[in-house]
Amino acid sequence: MCLVNKPKSEMTIEELQKWEEEGFNRGPLSVLTQSVKNNPHVFINCLSNKKLPGRRKASDRHCNRMSENMKEMWAKVTKSDKGRKKSKPVGQDPHISRMFLWGPGHQGPAQCAHHCR
Repeated sequence: MCLVNKPKSEMTIEELQKWEEEGFNRGPLSVLTQSVKNNPHVFINCLSNKKLPGRRKASDRHCNRMSENMKEMWAKVTKSDKGRKKSKPVGQDPHISRMFLWGPGHQGPAQCAHHCR
């Protein structure tokens, strides 16, 4: 029986659990599930223009994420005195041992290339 065409209100508890499991294994949340199971380096792009390479520890359907060994990366532009040239951005990258990211404040993860390790 196809669970896609059946309304949720008519599904049994077993069918709902199966439908939810398929969503985690094949749907858009499969990227999150695989990043928790395989423990690869992931690269999270926050909406505050900060980049977060690290390892994913846990995530849920509400996009809350627990990560370890994060390295918060962003560029800070310092103010310059009057009459001087515009200052160059300075890279900031503090290490964070554990981080909890709440809900929609970040975009999806991507597999890290060799520069994240």
